[in-house]
Order: sequence, then C-alpha cells, then structure tokens
Amino acid sequence: MDTAVQSYARTLALRSPGHYRTGPFTVRHNPDWELRFANYAIPDRGAEPTAGDVADLVAAMRAHDRLPRLEFLPSWAPAVEQALLDAGFTVESRAPVLVCTPAALRVPGPVDGLRIAEPRTEDEFASAAAVQHTGFGGEGGPDDGMIAWLRTATADGGVSALATVDGLPAGAGGCSAPVDGIGELAGLAVADVFRRRGVGAALSAWLTATAFERGFDTVWLEPGSPDVERIYAGIGYRRAGEKLNIALEASGG
Repeated sequence: MDTAVQSYARTLALRSPGHYRTGPFTVRHNPDWELRFANYAIPDRGAEPTAGDVADLVAAMRAHDRLPRLEFLPSWAPAVEQALLDAGFTVESRAPVLVCTPAALRVPGPVDGLRIAEPRTEDEFASAAAVQHTGFGGEGGPDDGMIAWLRTATADGGVSALATVDGLPAGAGGCSAPVDGIGELAGLAVADVFRRRGVGAALSAWLTATAFERGFDTVWLEPGSPDVERIYAGIGYRRAGEKLNIALEASGG
C-alpha cells in the first residue's frame, strides 16, 4: 500500500500545472500559494541522486522562490534521504501514513448544530479557505492558491467540505482527485473555538464517506500529531507506512 500511496502523490504532482522536473525529482510548485506544505519535490522511484542532482534541485526551488523541501516515503527511494542529509537538509518530521477503506470506515456520533456540505458559492469557498488558513497558523486572509485547491478538488472528481456549527464556519478540508482509486484527505482544519467538540472526526468521516460514494477505493492521509492520529484511528484509519518531510532551511547550505 505504501508504494501505491507514493505513486499516487507523484502522479498528482506530474499532473499539477505548475510542476517541473530537475534531475530525478518532480517538483510540485504552486505559484499562487507560498505555504511550504504546498510546494515540495518527490524523487523518482529508486532514485540515487548525486550531489550535483541535489544542488540542482536546491537551485531550482530557490529560483522559484520556494524552500527546498521534499515529501516522500523512504521505502520508495531508499538512497535519497542520505543524499539530502549530506547536502545539509534536516528532517522536519517522520509522519505515519494512514489509510481507510470503505469496509473499515466508522461514522462518529452527531455533533449538535453541525452541518457539513460542499462549498458552492464564492463566500462559502472563501469561508472554507479562511478556516484552513488560520488553522495552519496563517495571518490575514487566505491565499488564492488555497481557494483554488478547494475548487479544483471538487471540479476534478475529489471532494471539498465546509463545516458550520450554528451557521458559523467551524471546519474545512478536502479529498483530492483519485488516481487508480486512491485519494488523499488533506487540508483539514477546525477553528480554535470549535475544537474538542467532535467536529474534526465528523468532518473527516464525511469527507471519507463522500469520497467512497464517488468511487474511491482507498483514502490516505498524514496526521499532524499523535492526538490527531487517534482521531483518525477512531473512524477507521490504520497505519500503512511512514512519510519523510525534509527541508533545507534558509540558514542551510
């Protein structure tokens, strides 16, 4: 399953309009969204990059005004991590990869006042993106790229969602378009005032169930912390591998 998840992520990167290639890497570049998590490189399967390949990747990402950064499953290309460490990259995190199938999904109990639906209007997309933006620590309004990601998810066969509690924006997230039946649940955020009420679990389950209704076979995700992983485990997600997030910060070489 870990190979299928990584193949999915690389295929989606190759389909993204802003992507480019350098050496044995595909870079997913979002020109309208500077968020570090929306811009990253993925190595080719089994890649064995030279020091020159890594230097070229760093130069290319910096030329695009982005942090040199990669997200990939180490089992996909075992030689890449050491090549990056030798070039001064540092590990951001080693995150578990969780997967859910239709048979495993468990729907949590209801949350008072909660309504979940796909955004349809400009205001609804803006509200959903605003929840994500502040949920990820952003200030001010959301980037255009965040709104575009929600729109693209829905238009390309994926799912997007805006959760409200008593009419107030409470949570948002999406499930990107499937590749060979596999899709990623990402960008899930809950507004501070509505946390610890079950909104995150309900929203995750709704997105996952809707994806299955639209023909997905598997949904995967990367939880942000052990506490978040427990929430996903409660609705049927299980570990299927590990994902490495690694970057060369501005103070690096």
